[in-house]
Amino acid sequence: MRRRGRRPGLIRAWTAASAGAFIAAIGGQIGSFPVFVVGMLAFGAGQAAALQGRFVAADLASDSERSRAIGSVVWVGTLGAAFGPLLTPWERRVADAAGLEPLVGPFLFAAVLFAVSGAVVAVWLRPDPLEVAGLLDPHASRVRPLRQVRTAISVVAVRPSAQLGLAAMVVSQTAMVAVMTMTPPYMKDHNHSDLSAYVIALHIVGMYGFSPFVGRAVERIGRPKSIMVGSVILGAGTTISVIGGYSPVLVFIGLFLLGVGWSFGLVAGSTLLSESVPSASRVEVQGAGDLLMSLCGGAAALSSGFVKQSFGYHTVAYAGTLLAGALLVYTMSARPAVRRAA
Repeated sequence: MRRRGRRPGLIRAWTAASAGAFIAAIGGQIGSFPVFVVGMLAFGAGQAAALQGRFVAADLASDSERSRAIGSVVWVGTLGAAFGPLLTPWERRVADAAGLEPLVGPFLFAAVLFAVSGAVVAVWLRPDPLEVAGLLDPHASRVRPLRQVRTAISVVAVRPSAQLGLAAMVVSQTAMVAVMTMTPPYMKDHNHSDLSAYVIALHIVGMYGFSPFVGRAVERIGRPKSIMVGSVILGAGTTISVIGGYSPVLVFIGLFLLGVGWSFGLVAGSTLLSESVPSASRVEVQGAGDLLMSLCGGAAALSSGFVKQSFGYHTVAYAGTLLAGALLVYTMSARPAVRRAA
């Protein structure tokens, strides 16, 4: 994106995701786990593109409207994210009617939708936001992930505001993913697997559906205070889901609050990170920030299964509460430095 613009980067990501979804479907159809894993690796490019989309909205936004711009783009994801799980049974029936394994149906539909996303960006994302903002650099170094991460870390390390923004993104993602991933197995343990799709749908509504209001709140009360609010809501969500023992009602409430807390952390953190670094480093820092956030989220998803198996779901939830509490304390201690930097 730094070399060629937002449009080519997003198109390549959506194309890779479409191909990955199709390959994953093939792996599922022929019963090959290695092929499925290869497809899922490319499939993840769709999440990378979706995450970068919020920064596209911030490229041309003024300082007073940047959080609202990010929140608005995050909100659009509500439509697909909320209805996606509810459409899965229909997609399975379509695949079954076509003589395919039912579970490959959602992947085939994902391949089509990813391709449509790439086409929409190719046709309508003109002119390129980075070009308009004057942030293109055709002579920028080619992608070298380790070098880019080291450079981004050096930029963030000397800026307290950027550090807080990155911490908010990473901690919110890690706590949310760990608890969300283990909630369906937790409900299955209590013979409520039929409700898990609705719990996840409500959780995703909390993640995306309130993001425009979150964006306005971030502009009104400030970035650090918004991160603090998100930390409290995040911790409340992880605690409520298990504090009274197993209760479907509490799980619904807890996962919804978990999504809202994540939204505060993502929107406020992304805004703070973007506006705290020099424009010449902004795109690279955004990419490195998403990389770190996704790596921590992936590690949380992987490890949460072992933690649940060994110590129980409540341990996963309370670990998320501790992370939220740590973010709250860190934000309170960092506020004076952030104010001085501003």
